[in-house]
Amino acid sequence: MIMKEVVAFGGGCFWCTEAVFEMMRGITKTTPGYAGGSKRDPTYQEVCAGNTGHAEVLEIEYDPKIIGFGVLLEIFFAMHDPTSLNRQGNDMGTQYRSIILYTTDKQRKEIEQHIRNEQKELDKPIVTEVRSLDRFFPAEEYHSRYYDKNPLQPYCLFVTRPKVDKIKKKFSRYLKK
Repeated sequence: MIMKEVVAFGGGCFWCTEAVFEMMRGITKTTPGYAGGSKRDPTYQEVCAGNTGHAEVLEIEYDPKIIGFGVLLEIFFAMHDPTSLNRQGNDMGTQYRSIILYTTDKQRKEIEQHIRNEQKELDKPIVTEVRSLDRFFPAEEYHSRYYDKNPLQPYCLFVTRPKVDKIKKKFSRYLKK
């Protein structure tokens, strides 16, 4: 029987985040979307304009018997810069902020401990926002599996692919066969 837990990560563009996490064993579903803001049912254009308060996030359903939450946190912190406030590379604005939206108190505690440990290795402060996943709004369908469908699109070639390659190398033992 498959167990299922849910978390949402925002670490820049959700195309990159989804491309990284969908290749891992134990991930049963990935859904790009918006969370952490105040606007109900925001559109991509509204979120990109930066006035909804939402971040581009990836809601992840996973089986903790196959991939532990700690591993997901390791991957998340390796795939983006958690010390960069409201930007990842050339993607700038609060919609690209580093954010983790947990669904259980156990996850929250593990996130807080992971951040304390991670901070010991960094010179700049971690600015990752940590909060409960209250509401999640799925993105428009064309964002789902965007990297898989558009591997030659310039953003995918020059931003997403290097992140995917880096994570494949570092976390190869967790890749789907």
